[in-house]
Amino acid sequence: MKAGRIHVLSSRIVLAFSFLALVTVRTGYFQAPIPDEGTGAHIFQLSIVLLCPALLVFLCSAKWTEPRQTLRLLVPAGLALALAFAALYYLEHYWYARLRCTVSASAVLLERTFE
Repeated sequence: MKAGRIHVLSSRIVLAFSFLALVTVRTGYFQAPIPDEGTGAHIFQLSIVLLCPALLVFLCSAKWTEPRQTLRLLVPAGLALALAFAALYYLEHYWYARLRCTVSASAVLLERTFE
């Protein structure tokens, strides 16, 4: 396989794993918080772990005489990855905290109703 084809293939794999991480985090907004890590967390972790060797191949096979072309292929994946981590932070620190407060307030009202 030629270096150019390896570079393009690895850029597509990096992009795919970045978007997989983003979509996986996004599905967390439609689920109730669970006490232990679920399948989505494991899929996210695997996509990040598998992204690393693909990114290494991408960087090693890049033509550094043309850095614009390399960055043009890398920017969408980087944006998707940054959005995935930002969404994950918001999901765990604010979204689930808000849901826990709502559920606990409802439980208190329900207990008072049946006393």
